[in-house]
Order: sequence, then C-alpha cells, then structure tokens
Amino acid sequence: MELLLIPFVFALVAMIIPQKAVRGYALIGALVSVVVGVVHAVNYVPSAEYFSIVEACTTMMGGKLPFFMKYGYDGIGLTMVLLTNVIVFLILLSNYDNQSIAASKKFVALVFFMQFALLGVFLSLDGLLFYIFWELSLIPVFLIFLWFGAKGKRRALMKFFIYTFIGSLAMLFSLIYIRSYAPSFAIEDLVAAQLTTVSALWVFGGFFIAFAVKIPLFPFHTWQPETYTKSPMAGTMLLGALMLKMALFGMIRWMIPLAPEALHCMTEVIVILGGIGVIYAAIIAIKQNDMKTLFAYASISHVGLIAAGIIVLSLDALTGAMVQIVNHSFVAVGLFLAADIIDRRLGHRNLLELGGIAQQAPKFAFWFAVIIFAGVSVPLTSGFIGEFLLIKGIYGYNWMYGVLIGTTLILACVYSFRAYQLSMFGPSKGFEFPDLTWAEWLSFFIVAIVVVFLGVYPQFLIDMVEPGLQKLIEIVNVK
Repeated sequence: MELLLIPFVFALVAMIIPQKAVRGYALIGALVSVVVGVVHAVNYVPSAEYFSIVEACTTMMGGKLPFFMKYGYDGIGLTMVLLTNVIVFLILLSNYDNQSIAASKKFVALVFFMQFALLGVFLSLDGLLFYIFWELSLIPVFLIFLWFGAKGKRRALMKFFIYTFIGSLAMLFSLIYIRSYAPSFAIEDLVAAQLTTVSALWVFGGFFIAFAVKIPLFPFHTWQPETYTKSPMAGTMLLGALMLKMALFGMIRWMIPLAPEALHCMTEVIVILGGIGVIYAAIIAIKQNDMKTLFAYASISHVGLIAAGIIVLSLDALTGAMVQIVNHSFVAVGLFLAADIIDRRLGHRNLLELGGIAQQAPKFAFWFAVIIFAGVSVPLTSGFIGEFLLIKGIYGYNWMYGVLIGTTLILACVYSFRAYQLSMFGPSKGFEFPDLTWAEWLSFFIVAIVVVFLGVYPQFLIDMVEPGLQKLIEIVNVK
C-alpha cells in the first residue's frame, strides 16, 4: 500500500511547502518512491500463483480488505512500478533548471498525483479500480498541458480530450459487459468468465479502442504529434515515457486474458495496424525538421512494433515487448530532454537552423549519441535485445510481417542520425551553446546507465517478467 500512499501524500504536501524548497522537495519525494520500489523488487520472489502478493496483503488485513480494493503485482507489474518511479524522478531531475516549471507547486503536485494514478493502474487487480485509476491519470496530464503548454495548445488539447474520452467510454462498456458474465470485477473472476466468440469480440474491441488510442496505434494516432509538440517538455515526457505504457501494459494484463477467444480474429488485424504505424510514422519522421515532432513520430513507430509483438503472444515477442517498453521509456526521456535543452538555450528546435553544437557542448553531444544508439537498437544497448526478440517473435508468427516490420531498424537509423548530424555537426550558425548543467548531466547519465546495463545484462529484466508472461500464455491456451 505504501507504493500508492507515498506519491499521494507528497502530492498533497507539495501545495503547502515553502516556495524556495519546491525543487529539492520534488527530488526527495521521487527518490523515496524509487527506494521503496527497489525494496519491493529485492524482496520479490516469483511464484507459480498469478498474484500471490494479493493473498499476502489480504491476510495482513485480517481478510477484511474490500474486494474492490484488491491490488498487487507479479513481475510484470513490479517492472512497471519500478519504471514509473525511476522515470518520475528523471522527469523532475531533468526539469530542475526550468524554473517556470520545476519551482511550481502546482506542477510538482500534479506530477506526484500522476505517479499515484499510474501506480494504481499497474497495481490494480479489480477491473473497476483499474478503470478509476486509468481515468485519474488523465487529470494531471490535462492540467499540466493546460497550465504550462505552448501557445496554440487549445486545438491539441481538445483533440487529446476527445480521443481519450471516447477510448475510455469504450473500455467502460467492455468492463460492464464482461461483468454480466462474472460474479465481480476481480481479475480472476473476469478471466474465468465463459464468453462466446461474439461476446469476446465486444469485450476485446472496447479494450482495444481504449488502448489503441493511448498507445497510439495507426489510425488512432492523429492526436499525438500535435499534443507532444504543444505540451511542455515534462508533459511530453509523462505522455511518451509512461502514459502510453499504461495501454501496452493493459493489453498484457487485461485485454488478452479477458477475451482470448477473440485473438484468432484480431491478431492479424493488430499486427497489420502496428506494421503500418511502424513504417508510416518512421517515413514521416524522416521529413520532420522540428526535433520534438520528429521524436513524436519516432515514438509512434516504436510502439507500433511493441503492440504487434504483444498480440502475437509468443514468449519471445512478449519478452521483447517488456524489454522494449523499458528501453523506450528511458530513450524517450533522453530524446525529449535533448530537444528541450536545445529549445531552452536557443529558443527553437529547427534542425535546419542548428549545427556545430558538438564543438561547444561535447558532453551534451556524447550523451545524446548514447541515447540515439539505444533508440536505433545498437548492440550492447537495451534496444537491441528488445527489438531482436520482438522481430523474432513476429517473424515466427508470419515471416512476411516480420521482414516488413523489421525495416524499422533501417528507418530509425535514417531519421535518428539525420537529427544528430544536423544538430551536432557541421558549421556553427553563430550561436552560443553552454554545455550541460549538473542536473542535465546526471539525467543523461542515469538514462545511459540503464540502457547499457540492460543491453549487457538483459537477463535481469527477463527473469523478472518471464514467469508472468508464461502464465498469460497458459491462461490463453486453457481458455
């Protein structure tokens, strides 16, 4: 329970602390959550039971824990909890020098509330509780966008609201519908519900619309580039590094086990949509000159691959998806931080007006290169093992889809190295570019350490998530 309580309490207290202490308070609060998450990870022992942690919590409460409040985690959920806590710390750290945001009580409170909602999504084992936390996560992002977003944000804000609102209604319909086949909203009861193929398609479809919007999958993606561009950098990091991961997690935890009867009808459709998104978004990214917009389309391309890997339901693809979820989160923070550093120093992100930054800021150029390498899946980075397993799993499902989706490796190199070359190399355009501050340097360092560590020793993460993924495959096979 402390995993949820810590960010909630820090969110409340953030509004009453002295103004001059806000930035330090934010880092301390985020670090406390990281430490508590690490303690849970150290003490976690995989079990043959799907969610043995819940039984322990119920026993500790004397068996009186309300069914509605059931929560817990397996290795998959724990991975998402750790990811959320570390990324929130990185977001607050990387924005430390941005006084207009980092020193704002409202901003810090909203980030902690967002962390609380995200952890609720990843820990919920009751369908209605999952939905409540899912909806709660929209509030802080919406307010961050509204209060700190760029000029001309109204159109993007409305599009974001309409898309997510429709997706949420679709998921609520699915939950209410499947509840008519089960005695409660508890995940074990919903999984045990006996659905006809038609009923399963209704349930699957509602969840799919909600998750496809949030990921986002082609053709549900049109809200994302403009929203990313107009949102403040911290909001973009929350969206790209964490919020879309709720949907990928939801596919694994809820959509597939609740309605596996629909898989034989929907698998190929989702693989095709993911494949189209991979290629389409990457080609558009190549043509972008605004660095933030480029990275937004790159994100669509990468998550399309992850979604396709999840739905084919092979152990290789699912494992690769979890590795790539972690990799993409850290890479997204690193890339958007790089774009923000350029924007704050120069007042723009136009690649055609950049050049020669590496001469003035060699530390920035070095760390930016490390993040780029992880993004294009260079060996010894976490991106390599993640994409290798994903493409291997999709290739095993259908070799033609595997080959086509595998082109993401080439296209990612084109748009990533183009962005790096135009910004870091070539003649200077006559501007001054100070090198990294301590907070920026430390943020890049943490991101680089994680992606290199998981690239060298991915088994650390694989051992944590594989038991839960194997259980998911067993559930689908049994039903």
